[in-house]
Amino acid sequence: MIRDGIADPWGARTPYAPGQRWPVRVDSHLTDGIAEQDVDAWVRAAAILHSNGDGLDIAVKDGRVVGVRGRADDHVNRGRLDPKDLFGWQANNSPDRLTAPLVRRDGRLAESTWDEAMSLIVKRSKELLDDRGPSSIGFYTSGQLFAEEYYTLSAIAHGAIGTNHLDGNTRLCTATAAAALKESFGCDGQPACYDDVDHADVIALFGHNAAETQVVLWDRILDRLAGPTPPALLCVDPRRTPVAQAATLHLAPLPGTNVALMNGILHELIANDWVDHDYVDAHTVGYDDFAELVADYPPERAARICDVPAEQIRSAARLLGRADRLLCTVLQGFYQSHQATAAAVQVNNLVLLRGMLGRPGAGVLQMNGQPTAENTRECGADGDLTGFRNWANDDHVAELAGLWNLDVSQIPHFAPPTHLMQMLRYAENGTLGMLWVSATNPAVSLPELRRVRSILGQDRLFLVVQDAFPTETTELADVVLPAAIWGEKTGVATNADRTVHLNDKAVEPPGQARADLDIWLDYARRMEFRDRDGRPFPPWHDAESAFEAWKRASAGRPCDYSGLSYAKLREVSGVRWPCNEDHPDGVDRLYADGTFFARPDYCESYGRDLVTGAPTEPVEYRAANPDGKAMLKAAQYVERHEKPDPDHPFVLITGRTVYHFHTRTKTGRAPQLRDAAPQPWLEMSAHDAERIGAVEGDVVEVRTARGAVQAALRVSAIRDGVVFLPFHYGYWDTDDPGHDRAANELTPTDWDPVSKQPIFKTAAAAVQRVKAGDRPAPAPTTAAAAPVTTEISPTHGGPSAGVREDDGTPGSGGRR
Repeated sequence: MIRDGIADPWGARTPYAPGQRWPVRVDSHLTDGIAEQDVDAWVRAAAILHSNGDGLDIAVKDGRVVGVRGRADDHVNRGRLDPKDLFGWQANNSPDRLTAPLVRRDGRLAESTWDEAMSLIVKRSKELLDDRGPSSIGFYTSGQLFAEEYYTLSAIAHGAIGTNHLDGNTRLCTATAAAALKESFGCDGQPACYDDVDHADVIALFGHNAAETQVVLWDRILDRLAGPTPPALLCVDPRRTPVAQAATLHLAPLPGTNVALMNGILHELIANDWVDHDYVDAHTVGYDDFAELVADYPPERAARICDVPAEQIRSAARLLGRADRLLCTVLQGFYQSHQATAAAVQVNNLVLLRGMLGRPGAGVLQMNGQPTAENTRECGADGDLTGFRNWANDDHVAELAGLWNLDVSQIPHFAPPTHLMQMLRYAENGTLGMLWVSATNPAVSLPELRRVRSILGQDRLFLVVQDAFPTETTELADVVLPAAIWGEKTGVATNADRTVHLNDKAVEPPGQARADLDIWLDYARRMEFRDRDGRPFPPWHDAESAFEAWKRASAGRPCDYSGLSYAKLREVSGVRWPCNEDHPDGVDRLYADGTFFARPDYCESYGRDLVTGAPTEPVEYRAANPDGKAMLKAAQYVERHEKPDPDHPFVLITGRTVYHFHTRTKTGRAPQLRDAAPQPWLEMSAHDAERIGAVEGDVVEVRTARGAVQAALRVSAIRDGVVFLPFHYGYWDTDDPGHDRAANELTPTDWDPVSKQPIFKTAAAAVQRVKAGDRPAPAPTTAAAAPVTTEISPTHGGPSAGVREDDGTPGSGGRR
């Protein structure tokens, strides 16, 4: 059947009952005038513009990408595709792709050659290493590359150079997911999987607007809601998102109060004895201290802090406490807010108290925000030690040194790895002399952009930017390297539920663009890096040999890939790690036997204090958890740093819309997605709009202590006192250069003490009407979209109506 992939992002319903397999619905989109029979080749890949990891095939005609089609045999999506999948591939063919290296001459970027560009980078690298040592060089990468590329970068940065300064832009979106999993289970790795939606009788989404961030996962939930015996839904979000509209119960706390809310819910679980004591006694430590702390948070106290009725807190606890199969998900509403890790850990505590781990329909998904964030973390490109090894465990460092055939002293482990926000401070004070940025756009995505631009634009900082498109960050670079992207190179991508997909190369990259893997291997050869025996390091030479090396590095660790191969991944559409001799088909759920990756000699982290971030000493961890059980950790609520005042009476939160990804470098170049949400908007409640004398479509200015942004007003059912601004919009395509429009002009330089994730959702703001609008606030359903083909498996019947009626729209949701 034909559907509109823009006006109806979620498509037709295919209802199913608990325990049944999710029905197939195959979505596809091809360039106008191309039919499936015209396609020269269909090439296996996975989605790269969100974290869901949808399996798909790339359509190729005459050496160009001409469309995509969902894979019916993939357990992640069963053929369905997100609007960003359906249309975002058009960015590959964008006429403004970077096709040749650029170097800065006389203050301007000019076209160059690979030899000149790489020679400049190598020259500066060697100067800095000779004069100031490894800590003068830093790397900042992405959550959109492949495992082979992250592993190579980690080997070069941590092994060959010996710098501690390596992080990914996953710091902005999933650092808290990793930190929360380490705090509760001793190690990263999602306990649950997407299949648990098929079995759960209660699904709780904490700060997770799945309808816009993971469209296909939301399709799955909607199909359960439309089928017999639907699950109950709990939504925690200050906005009335599509998830909130579909929820059985919606809690809308004040931003920054998630810890108090969770403590109130957990208080009720214990007070009503909705606790699996046998599970807690056998498989956890810390219950007594945990119970003592949350005893101080009865619903009335939590309600005063969160401005949520106490009875709603009790109702939420009742829903969660009486569930037979409880699935919890967490995302940016918790991760990018105050006390991020402490709040996310309380969701882990919830499933531990209920004994809801390791069986169908029961578990927790600390979600990712990017398609390969899991790979960034596994491979060590976010500062973690490769293979979920423990920086504070000398045996783990020695093991990695042995794998790399390097002296153990070459791998920096004298201090915790440097997170991005600290790297910026080092660049600001001049101790970091070179920063290599790959596949990300920090001049739009980082907080307090005025400061970020001033740091990246310093003459004393040698800035290398590796990207496929001109961006606000390439404009500040000394050297720009043109990169190949998805569809133009080969590698594996692992999604938020540990599913590993192979992405085969479908077409050649444009011009002189190269795969990130090839660029870093070229750098390593030009730098003449060697292992202990004098052989070139890294020793691999292409994607498959890099994957084989990564398999060896992961063997025996929680993220074990040793049972996988390119050949296997070309036969099976997605396999969940660990995959090894014991589990040749992968593992759907971790911790089914109550055994965790938390043994003192095996765990990835010894943990931190959830309030201060102070690290736990190894001897302290070993004494508290000698048997490697899951850990119940409570946290006191602490007031956020920046609170509303008479001059700034609102709380500003930032976030995503269904049609765009990050800073729109790809989605802004796909006409259907660009036209669906062409401009930013400010979302505000009707009551607050009336207070400032504004109506829908008026131009308003939102101001914080750091700057001001103008946008059209959209009146919504967001809670009073809170305003929302999407963060995707920068300046590369603006037709109004006279006004700032990037949301991060307004956000503060502040981060969570445990995960070091920046805080994007608690800024104090003022809003005023500027003028009547020339047009209504951009509505995501107004853009015309090319038809999208949808096939529904005939054995499951046709589409049905949605779960309930609602009035919402999908989008509520130069240097020197």
